[in-house]
Amino acid sequence: MDVLPLMLLLGSLFLCGRVEALSSAMDVLKQDALKSDVSLTCSKWDCDCPFNRQRGCCCAANEMYQVEEESLKRIKYLGEKIMSLNTRVNALSGGFKVSFKATMNQNIAIEIPGSTERCFGPFNTNVPIPYSNVALNSGNGYNPSLGIFTAPSPGVYMFSFTAFSSVGVDGRLYHKVQLMKNGKMGVSVWENNREDIEDSATQVVVMEMQRGDQVYVELVSGRKLCTFMEYNIFTGHIVYPYTE
Repeated sequence: MDVLPLMLLLGSLFLCGRVEALSSAMDVLKQDALKSDVSLTCSKWDCDCPFNRQRGCCCAANEMYQVEEESLKRIKYLGEKIMSLNTRVNALSGGFKVSFKATMNQNIAIEIPGSTERCFGPFNTNVPIPYSNVALNSGNGYNPSLGIFTAPSPGVYMFSFTAFSSVGVDGRLYHKVQLMKNGKMGVSVWENNREDIEDSATQVVVMEMQRGDQVYVELVSGRKLCTFMEYNIFTGHIVYPYTE
């Protein structure tokens, strides 16, 4: 038998025995270390913590857990703020498109007995003016059958109305038109002529509206609007919505 192969075989067996013995010794040290109650000195970023806390940790674990918890809280807070800002951006960039324009229909005027005038009114009570010819109604807040606008969302709105009436040479302009919010008068225009036979007046008003508030224009009892009904106009739009 050759000497060299035999020496190599014996060397391998010896080396394997040393490796197994070393591995066994490491396991013993590891188990003893895990059972140890001795307080060891360690800095924040070394890995001696497995000896007195838990496997795989380091001495900065508590600080890292705290940073993680605070980060999660901040991410949640930022997410809520982003959602709120997104809602406001949508509102201010067209999320609430609310505007309308309507005029009176000429056919609503009837001939007054004893004259050639065709008028809306007079009535023995205040009557909402039905501006039934709708040119614009974004948001569908305006009801042309009733002449009433209902706010679909809270915010600041602007409304305007024009009252026009025309009578014959010997006729009398005698009207008063007022804008109402939830049954209470906001602004008005009126005419009681002496020398002219036609008159036009416009009012513009800005007001706060809550969702469901109603605005309409009414003709005061005993008054009338005559001739060119289509010159009587009612408009409104949202200036900006409340998003909070």
